[in-house]
Amino acid sequence: MMLSWHDHLMIVPIVLPMLVAGFMLLLGEGRATAKAVVNVAATLALLAVAIALLRQADTGPVRVAVYLAANWPAPFGIALALDRLSAIMLLLTAIMALGSLLYSLARWHRAGVHFHPLFQLQLMGLNGAFLTADLFNLFVFFEILLAASYGLLLHGSGPQRVKAGLHYIAVNLAGSSLFLIGVALIYGVTGTLNMADVAVRIGQVAGSDRMLMEAGAAILGVAFLIKAGAWPLNFWLPPSYAAASPPAAALFSIMTKVGVYVILRLSLLMFGDQAGESSGFVQQWILYVGLATLTFGTLGMLASQNTGRLAGFAVIISSGTLLSAVGFGRDSVTAAALFYLVSSTLALGAFFLLQELMERSRTFGADLLAVTLEAFGLDRPVDTEEDMSTTDIGVAIPAAMAFLGLSFIACALVLSGLPPLSGFVAKFALLTTILNPEGLTPEVGSPEPVLAWVLLGLLVASGLTTVVSLTRIGIRAFWVPSGRAQPRLRVIEVFPIAAMLVLGIVLMVQAQPAMRYFTDTARALHHPDDYVRGIMSARQAGPGGATP
Repeated sequence: MMLSWHDHLMIVPIVLPMLVAGFMLLLGEGRATAKAVVNVAATLALLAVAIALLRQADTGPVRVAVYLAANWPAPFGIALALDRLSAIMLLLTAIMALGSLLYSLARWHRAGVHFHPLFQLQLMGLNGAFLTADLFNLFVFFEILLAASYGLLLHGSGPQRVKAGLHYIAVNLAGSSLFLIGVALIYGVTGTLNMADVAVRIGQVAGSDRMLMEAGAAILGVAFLIKAGAWPLNFWLPPSYAAASPPAAALFSIMTKVGVYVILRLSLLMFGDQAGESSGFVQQWILYVGLATLTFGTLGMLASQNTGRLAGFAVIISSGTLLSAVGFGRDSVTAAALFYLVSSTLALGAFFLLQELMERSRTFGADLLAVTLEAFGLDRPVDTEEDMSTTDIGVAIPAAMAFLGLSFIACALVLSGLPPLSGFVAKFALLTTILNPEGLTPEVGSPEPVLAWVLLGLLVASGLTTVVSLTRIGIRAFWVPSGRAQPRLRVIEVFPIAAMLVLGIVLMVQAQPAMRYFTDTARALHHPDDYVRGIMSARQAGPGGATP
């Protein structure tokens, strides 16, 4: 049986960015406009493909589509797998990419060299990480997205970006080394790198090798926790995200979700019921790390006086919430966490883009309202635009301050989880599923109910802290009686922020079908038999073979 054209659609999110990046490198640095047009067209195409793949993945109760890249059968060849989780992550990546790219066209794409090729290579790495079904190619795509992120973080130059970039690069190189060591140990014990095959063989590992295999999994987990911004491995995240240009920072808000995605995928796939003595090996530790990360992010947000660092700590709170939910180990909590993942990522992307526009209206007098700035030694805002003046950007559009104020309020509501936007729905779903009907187990005296109450308390505390911190920033930015400059904005800067926030509203209005999708996704993740069977039974295309 021959493959039809839509069977090849799964490879497009990887191949298209790679080809477009190579093509734009051939154009040279003097063709910025041409590269911008090509980049936008390619990103729009990726968005269309992601929507098509999402519809394909959501066609039945359980659906795993497998693409054998070199037509070698699993576990020997390169396999790509598409299920509901990877499909929603592809769509979220495409949305964040398009918003960041459109915003960058106002001026940031001209602030340095190779912005557009690096942008496409970043998308290639992200999409590949979400689609790959084997550990070695996961490492390859991680390296691609990290290499591209190094360039995007340094884009725009300036001493602060270079300093933060060096820390970022050093930490992630260490994480990559741990990744490789962990993969090597798992391969040495199980003899395979295919994720589904590892899940099959892990229950058959001899007792003498089990500790070595678990050590490899733990080292691998540390590498993913670094990428997810988990405590205590996240000291690099707030300064790096604060120093990055706004479009790069907005795109980076999906990068931390790659670490969460892999931890969610591999922990449930490798250490499920079939793992024998290793069943549930990492679950409790993920919960502990998630709670610690949530605590650290909450304290960091309360202490932050700079908008960029505050956004970085908001990313950490998002990661901590997700890791805690993953560590909870119940499909209903995982479903609510996936809703929260989409909602918080959209809000974080909009907030990273919004903060630059807010800075344009600030005056010295506004800083005087932040009475604690001086105490923290932050008596001037972080200069994120060392080489680019903001005074001659855009035009003064009507109701600019109203737009900025309403957008800021919307971001604050979503990030804090207050009603009525999607952040409230996500937090409410999380709290409800942790409490009822089986969240607080009847096993009185077991540690799990205690941890559940701790998680409930931290979720509420993080929301209140976010409200306090963002209110403080909002007062400083908007509540200045006189002397405030009229912000000069461009439509192409305003549109991506508005679009991300509107998508959050759509997510709120369509909460029921969205939650149905995430519930089906969580059930499939917690019962990965169909995922394993789909990959291991995928047959070669061509005469004598059959498409999966």
